[in-house]
Formats: sequence, C-alpha cells, structure tokens
Amino acid sequence: MIVHCEPKLTQMALIEEGKLVEFAAERSQGQSLVGSFYKGRVVNVLPGMQAAFVDIGQKKNAFLYVDDVLHPHLERQPREKPLIEDLLRVGQEVVVQVMKEPLGSKGPRVTTHYSLPGRWIVYMPEADYVAVSKKVNKDQERNRLKSLGERIRNQGEGLILRTVSEEEHPEAIEGDLNLLRSQWRSIQDRAQTSIAPCLLHRDLSIVQRLIRDVCDLQHDELWINSLKEAKEAEVYLEEMTSGAHLPVHHYVGSEPIFKAFGVIEQLEKDFARKVILQSGGSIVLDQTEAFTVVDVNTGKYTGGDSLEDTVTRTNLHAAEEIARLIRLRDIGGIIIVDFIDMEQEEHRQEVVALLESCMRKDRTKCHVVGWTKLGLLELTRKKVRDDTAVLFSRSCETCGGNGRINLLSMH
Repeated sequence: MIVHCEPKLTQMALIEEGKLVEFAAERSQGQSLVGSFYKGRVVNVLPGMQAAFVDIGQKKNAFLYVDDVLHPHLERQPREKPLIEDLLRVGQEVVVQVMKEPLGSKGPRVTTHYSLPGRWIVYMPEADYVAVSKKVNKDQERNRLKSLGERIRNQGEGLILRTVSEEEHPEAIEGDLNLLRSQWRSIQDRAQTSIAPCLLHRDLSIVQRLIRDVCDLQHDELWINSLKEAKEAEVYLEEMTSGAHLPVHHYVGSEPIFKAFGVIEQLEKDFARKVILQSGGSIVLDQTEAFTVVDVNTGKYTGGDSLEDTVTRTNLHAAEEIARLIRLRDIGGIIIVDFIDMEQEEHRQEVVALLESCMRKDRTKCHVVGWTKLGLLELTRKKVRDDTAVLFSRSCETCGGNGRINLLSMH
C-alpha cells in the first residue's frame, strides 16, 4: 500500500502481486462526506417523492428517502409504508448519516440507519439484529460469529461481523464493539448540545480507512512519503489492534514515491480509454452519466486452436481485467460489457463465473445480473462516490466532453 501525501492532496494506491487494484484520492479541503454524521434540519417535505430535503450545512441540501427513516430492521417496519409527512415535518431536527456523496447536480443522500465500521465489526446502534459477512464461507465459523455477536450485543443493537473477523479472538471483537459504542455515545452527546445544521462526527482519513478496511496485518506493508502521516498510522494501528505487526515505512527516496513503485506508469495505462490485455486483445471503456459501456476486442491475439477457443480465451482475459479496472477506477452504477460472441453456452458461463470470482475481491457491493437478449452482460456496482477519474480530469473545451472534435467550432 503506497500513500503519497501533498499539502492539499492525499493519494493511495493498493498493489497486489505487482498489479494496481485500487486507487483513491482525497483533497484536504474536500474530505469525503460518506460515513459522517450531521445534525440537520428538515427544510422541505415532498409527499410526491416520499422524501425530504435536510439542511446539513453543505452547499446542497441532503436527500432523505422514506425507507431511510423507517426502522433499519425490516421485521420491525410497518406492513404498509407510512407517508413521509407523517414521519417528518419542516423545521424538525434530525441526526443523519451520509451514505452517498453529492454527485453532479444531486446533493448527498442521507439515512437514519446509523452504522459505525470498525476493524472486525460494523456497529449499528439501533438495528436490532446480527449478521455475518457472506464472504465467510464455513458454516461452523459463521455459526460461531453469529453466536458471539448475539452474546456481546445489548438489546436493540445491531452488528455485522466483517470478513476479517473470521477466526478472530472474541476479546478483540468485543474490544472493537466497546470502542464503537463509545463513538456512538459521543455522537449522541454532541447532538444534544449542538445547533443544527452541524457536523457531529467525521469518518476516518483516507489512510486510516485503508488500514481499517483493507490491510492484512500479517502480510501487507504500508509505505508513506510523510513522516507525520507514518507516525499517525502507527498510532492508529496500535489503538485499533493493540500491537499490530503491519510494517509502516517512511519513504525518503530521491524520486516521487509513486514513480519509485511504478504506480504512475500503471495509472497512465489503466485509466486510458483503451486498455491492452497481456494476450494482445483489448478492452475499451466509455462512461456516460447513466452507465458505463465496456467493449472487448481480440486485437492481435490469434492464439486459440479454433475461432471459438480464441474468442473464449480473449473473453476470459478480459473478464479478469474488467473486474480489476472497475475496482481500480471505482466505477459505479450500471455497467454493460460487450464480450465477443461465443457459440457455446458453457463458455458464456465460464466467463461469468470468472468475472464473479474476480469481483468478490471488491469491497464495494457488485452484482452480475446476466446476459441480455442482445448478448451483452449486465452488472451493477454500488455508487457511493464520484469515479476516481473525476478528480484528475475535466471535460474537453473543444468537444464538450463527447470525445469528438466539433469542426464547426473551428471555423
């Protein structure tokens, strides 16, 4: 994990087996809102949309949908959905948590289904249920974690046991819970004494989130070009894990840290519109406001025993790379992949199986919907923030962002 710190920008790159798999950036003046708690004031209730707008002190009012006002446990919700005007009124103060960043012309989306992520669990103070990550596959371990969660939670509390809690000691998980309970009490105390709109609690910095959500303490290492950030990372690790083994290195080389680790070269290749596969094939990614389209081409690859074999191998290479690029670019929303046509159904299923397998490594929720009638593969990925590329790009002034030069404007 490579972290490049500048006065106004922090960038993070995650490398697995020599390949760049995640990249994120955060400006000091525009820190992520997702996960932060606000005390807001309802400024408008819209019966026709079953939603309300809440002033949380940002440039745009936050959007609060009726489902995010009801109890977080489905079994505790009424059979008939109540009207939003029966739940909220203009001028009412409410504590909300940001679940989606402002995107384009839309303000942030907020919820009253509160959650505080820790190292081993996600604490939901009012959810009243226990769940275990779907990525924990062993039934015996799932049952152990479920029983542990039921034993350590108080009445009305909710817990999600994260994937990293697998085989973890009960004392560590309970310690994580106590820390998160303390955070929640602090948020509640601040809400009682604060005047809306105001910030009650901000989620961790990009470096701390990286350590909390991604790090394998036994096998990973962290390189940071800032001594201050490196020391803060070590302190956070000590607090979170009571003596972690993750090596934290302060980089002091003569060239920029991203250049030294080959990150810049990979970023230039992986954020291009056309990405060449190692096999010689290629994939082209085009993003619109509503969805992303991915086109797969054989290119120079002709290595199969037959046309069907060549096509299938190219699609398999592409599926693996597409999963990595979606995660790396943090692409969200609807994604349509135009794989090269395959005649045999077993080959189509093989491509889907590989894509699903590769996407399980993604921390953001993904779902492969299936093949459309036109032979396109449809998938979705939860959209929480603007795509990473937005931070480092802008629309072309000549073509207006459509990727084609407007010759009329040149006369």
